[in-house]
Amino acid sequence: MNASPVPSSRLDRLFHYGSLAAGMTLGALSESVKRATSSSDSSSSSSTGGGLVLNPQNIERLVKTLSKMRGAALKLGQMLSFQDSSFLPPPIQLILSRVQNQADYMPPSQRDSVLSLNLGPNWRSLFSTFSEQPIAAASIGQVHTGTLASTGQKVAIKIQYPGVATSISSDLNNLSILLTATRLLPKGLYLDKTIANARTELAWECDYVREAKAQTRFSEIIASSPDYSNIFALPEVIPEASGPQVLTMTFMSGTPVVQIPNLTQTERDMLGTQILRLCLLEIISWNFMQTDPNWSNFLYNRKTSKIELLDFGASREFPKSFIDDYVNVLKAARVGDTPTIRDLSIKLGYLNGLESQSMLEAHLGSILTLAEPFSMNAEEVYDFGRQTVTERVKAYIPTMVRERLKPPPEETYSLHRKLSGAFLLCARLGSRVKAKAMFEEIVGGN
Repeated sequence: MNASPVPSSRLDRLFHYGSLAAGMTLGALSESVKRATSSSDSSSSSSTGGGLVLNPQNIERLVKTLSKMRGAALKLGQMLSFQDSSFLPPPIQLILSRVQNQADYMPPSQRDSVLSLNLGPNWRSLFSTFSEQPIAAASIGQVHTGTLASTGQKVAIKIQYPGVATSISSDLNNLSILLTATRLLPKGLYLDKTIANARTELAWECDYVREAKAQTRFSEIIASSPDYSNIFALPEVIPEASGPQVLTMTFMSGTPVVQIPNLTQTERDMLGTQILRLCLLEIISWNFMQTDPNWSNFLYNRKTSKIELLDFGASREFPKSFIDDYVNVLKAARVGDTPTIRDLSIKLGYLNGLESQSMLEAHLGSILTLAEPFSMNAEEVYDFGRQTVTERVKAYIPTMVRERLKPPPEETYSLHRKLSGAFLLCARLGSRVKAKAMFEEIVGGN
């Protein structure tokens, strides 16, 4: 991680976006001249799919600017990176993969200003220890560790970057203009809807008071049943050391599930099973979902044998009418009932009924494929490590991006991001899951 001040005023952030646009324009002109004078460079660049705009120098400009700006720009990149981005140009995939977990952190003076504003000028008295170096830096804020003076508990202190909350709309507008002007993304991605969804979720994530309430609500749900509390654990919010831009909570000592060395197959199976089960419970039983699929939000503590859950800023409820129809789509997909899938897809807003045959087949095919682990014909134990679902769904995406007549329902942007994240995590872990029985237990078999 690198330290750099967060551009906190709208004028300052507009200047940086303007500088990025100007730099990319000059970079594209330079690349054009370079290719005109060197046939070898031209063939090399075209083979990577870079084009004039996304040449290596401009890719570096984008990554550096997104990491420095944080906030909306970096968050949008991270959101896109958790979609299946295989239909995007390879340079865009490269940029998204690089910014997914990359952000600069605030210098001490800027950090201390936020802490003083939220906790008072004597904020250090709340902690007997405070780590000067953050343990993580993300799109909205950075995280430090400390020891609570009043109880001696080890805590994590999440500190929001200044100006991020007030710059959401202007940042996304600037980013939309840049992406539209450079035509970097396919038309079928419906950039305006993606940005509208990002605007909503970013506002939630910047509201640490809302996040604290969501985290407490999840804690109460988990504590309500031994079936949940014996498997999952959440950090406790520390109200006296929290504020609108600072959230302090007990420190969770687990390790991100994809970073644990020497996982046994039993552990892999348990982790995949419980994380997928959590997704179904959130949708069906609780109607309240933590929608950020970042794998670093799932920790495993081998000492307690519990999965520790983090980051509840993007938590949300879904309308019951939407959930009822969505579950019925899954039930229809389990038995291959394509007419019902089509009818409910129109009702939900995925289709308008005027789609081409190729678009309809791609839509139905992707749903049937995604439902395979839960299908009536599935093996009792579904081996995610050997699954081909991901690759087969990828094959449908270009058609859907090219021929989709309307954007998908707003609710599915976050819901599908979380579900696809869980599927990909199970595949990454090589988990073997009794997915069919799990579906029947939580959702019902008919």
